[in-house]
Amino acid sequence: MELPARPFRPVTRRERQRRRRRRHASPLRRTLIVLGTLLIVAATAGGIAFAGWVVSVVQDTPDIQDLRARPQGAVSTVYASDGTRLGFIATNTLRSAVPGTKIPLVMKRATIAIEDRRFYHHGGVDYVGIVRAAVKNVTSDTAQQGGSTLTMQLVRNLYTPNTRFRKTLVRKIREAKLAEELEREHSKEWILVAYLNNVPYGTVGGQTAVGVQAAARIFYNKPAAELTLPEAALLAGLPQAPSQYNPFENPAGARKRRGEVLRAMVDAGYISQSEADAANAAPLGAHRSDYYAHRREQFFFDYVRSELIRRYGRRVVEQGGLKVYTTINLRFQEVARQSIQNHVGYAGAPSAALATVDPSNGHILAMASSATYGPTVFNYAAQSHRQPGSTFKVIDLMAAVRMGIDPNSTSYVSRHLTPGWLPQAPTWEVQTDSHSYAGSISLASALPASDNTVFAQLGADIGPEKVRQAAYDMGITSHLDAYYAEAIGGLRYGVSPLEMANAFATVSDGGWRNTVTAITKVVHPDGTVDDLGRPRRKKTFTDGEAYEILPAMKAVLASGTAAGQGIGCPNAGKTGTTSNNTDAWFVGVTPRLSTAVWVGFPNETTTLGSSVFGGTIAAPIWHDFMTVAKGDYCGDWPAPKEPFQGSAFTGTYAGAYDDSSKSDATDDTTTDETRTTPDTRTTPGDGPNPNPDAYAHPPQQAPTSPSPTPAPTPAPGPSEGGGAGAPSG
Repeated sequence: MELPARPFRPVTRRERQRRRRRRHASPLRRTLIVLGTLLIVAATAGGIAFAGWVVSVVQDTPDIQDLRARPQGAVSTVYASDGTRLGFIATNTLRSAVPGTKIPLVMKRATIAIEDRRFYHHGGVDYVGIVRAAVKNVTSDTAQQGGSTLTMQLVRNLYTPNTRFRKTLVRKIREAKLAEELEREHSKEWILVAYLNNVPYGTVGGQTAVGVQAAARIFYNKPAAELTLPEAALLAGLPQAPSQYNPFENPAGARKRRGEVLRAMVDAGYISQSEADAANAAPLGAHRSDYYAHRREQFFFDYVRSELIRRYGRRVVEQGGLKVYTTINLRFQEVARQSIQNHVGYAGAPSAALATVDPSNGHILAMASSATYGPTVFNYAAQSHRQPGSTFKVIDLMAAVRMGIDPNSTSYVSRHLTPGWLPQAPTWEVQTDSHSYAGSISLASALPASDNTVFAQLGADIGPEKVRQAAYDMGITSHLDAYYAEAIGGLRYGVSPLEMANAFATVSDGGWRNTVTAITKVVHPDGTVDDLGRPRRKKTFTDGEAYEILPAMKAVLASGTAAGQGIGCPNAGKTGTTSNNTDAWFVGVTPRLSTAVWVGFPNETTTLGSSVFGGTIAAPIWHDFMTVAKGDYCGDWPAPKEPFQGSAFTGTYAGAYDDSSKSDATDDTTTDETRTTPDTRTTPGDGPNPNPDAYAHPPQQAPTSPSPTPAPTPAPGPSEGGGAGAPSG
C-alpha cells in the first residue's frame, strides 16, 4: 500500500541561512564537547587522586589514643608545712590549669563566640565554617580566617605542638582527623576547658601566659573565676594574635579586638546589645602583676627548687605542674628572724644564720638568716661553709665513746701544747684563749670548759680518721681531710649551720642519723604522689653512746661556755669560736629540736671582736628562738635501751683520771676560742668554695667563705662534700 505523498513546502531564505550556519558550526561544537569531556575526566581523575592523597595522609596520622598530651609546661606551687603557699616555680611559660568550675561562663561564651560559634553543632571539624572562611578570605581585604575549630586548635596545642607553626594542608588534614577522634572520646565541656587551659594568651616580661588562669593573673592580677565581661572579652580575643592585641603593647588594638568579641557575643545571642555597649565603654583595666614572681621565705624557696632539680632533673622542674609540700614552719621562721634581729639587728652588725632540724625525721623546720633576699641570694644557713670551732669537740667525744672510751674516767692534762708535742705535726702549737690551763681534767669536764688542748690530744690519740668517720656518721656531708686540726674545728672547707644542726640531731635522737629534707610530698601533673617525708635514716651510734655525752653537753648551758642561755627545760649544746674571733657558733638540742646558730662577717678575715664568743652572741640567739620554738614540751631524754659500757682510756696522751686532783679548779675561766699554730704539713688551709651558687637562682657570686689561718701542704682531696665514708642516706 502506498503512502500518501507529503505536501510540498518551499524552503524559506531564513531556513536556508540557519542550515548553512549549523553545517559550518559543527566542527567547533564537536571540539568544545570533546574538550569539556576531557576536562571533566581530568577533574574527576584529579579529584580521585587528591582524595587518595587525603586518605593516605589520614591513614598516616596516628590515632588520638596513641598520642600523649603534651601541655606547654606549667608553674609549680610550693607550700609551707601548714599549707600556706610560699610561691611558684616559674620558667618562661606561666600556666596554672584550673577545673571548668573555676572558669566563668562569660569566658567560655566569649571564647566560643569569637573562635568557634558552631562549637556545639559540629563533630570536631566545622565544614560550614571552612566554606564561610574560604569565601570571606576571597572577598575580604582583612586578615585571613583559618576555619580551625576549638577542637582542632586544642589538638594543635596539646597533641601536636611541634607542628603549631607549620601552615600546611597536611597539618590541617591531620588536625581534622584527630579533632573528630577527640570529639568521640570527650565531651564538649572537657574539650572547651582543656582548650582554655592550654591556649597561649601572650607574652609579658619574657614569660608567656598559657591558659586562662595565667592570663587572668598576668593581665588582671585576679583568678579566672573573677573575670568580668569586659575582661573576658579582652582575653578571649588574644589567642588569634597575642602580640597584636596585647593591652600593654597596643591598647588601641586590644580595645578594637575586644569590641569584635563583644559583637560576636551579641550575634551569638550570649549578651544583649546594651550589655555589649556597656562593656565596650569600660576601660581596658589591665595592669602588670608580680603574682607569679612573689615568694615567701625566698632563701628556703631556692633551696627547695635546687632539691627538686637534684631529685628529678632540670627538665621535669622546668616542665612544671608540680605541687610541692615542704617542711618549713612559718612561725619558726618569724621567731628565728626576730631572734637574730634581737642581737645583730644594728647597723654594721655581722651576719647570722639559723637552721633547725627535727631529730626524729630530718625535716628542716627553720632556715633563716639576717640577710635580705635580693641584694644577695646566698643562703648562709645552707650554703655558707665556715669553720665550726669548738662545736666539733662533740664529734670528737662521739668518736671516743664509740671506741668505748669513758668520758668521765678518761683524763688529759690541760697544758700549752708547744711545737713538737705531736711528732706527726712538729710545728703545731695549741693553746687556750686565756692562756691558762686546768691540769688533769676529764673529757666530761673539758667539754663544758671547751679546753682546746685536751681535745687536740684526744684527736691525736684516737686518730683523725676516727674523727672524720664520726663526723660523717653524725651527718656532716662536706668533705673532710682527716687532718689532726679537725679535732678542734680546723677544717679546710668548713661546714654549714644546716649540717651542724643535723649532726647534733644524731646525738639527740639516740644515734640515728637522718638525711635532711625540705620536702614532704610532691604531686605530679598526672596525679602521681611521691612521699618524700618518710625519714631516710641510719643507725650509726647506739642510744647508749649518744646518751653518754649528753650530761657534758648539758653542762655547757648549765655552767660552761653558754651558762645562763638555757631554756628552762632539758637542753644540751656546744659553743664554738674560731681563731681571731671571726666565727661564733652555738649548736644546741632538746629531745625534739636541733638548732645551729652561726654569726660572722661574710669576709672571713673580719673579727667579731676580742670579747665576742659563741657563748656571748650565738647562744643568746639560740636561747631566744628555742624558748619559743620548744612550745609546751619540756621533756628529758629517755634512758637508753642499750646502756653505754666504757672504761678509762690510756693512750699516748691520756692517763687515768685522778679524782683527788684539784687541777680542774686551777682555772675557772671558760672560753671556747680555737687558737692553734698548726703544722703546715698536717693542717688544712684555704680552699675555694666549690659551686657557691648551688642554690642561687639566678646564679650570684657567693660572699667569700671562710678559711682557717694555716695553709696546707698535704695534697688536698676533693674540695666538694662527701669523700670516703660521707653519708649518702
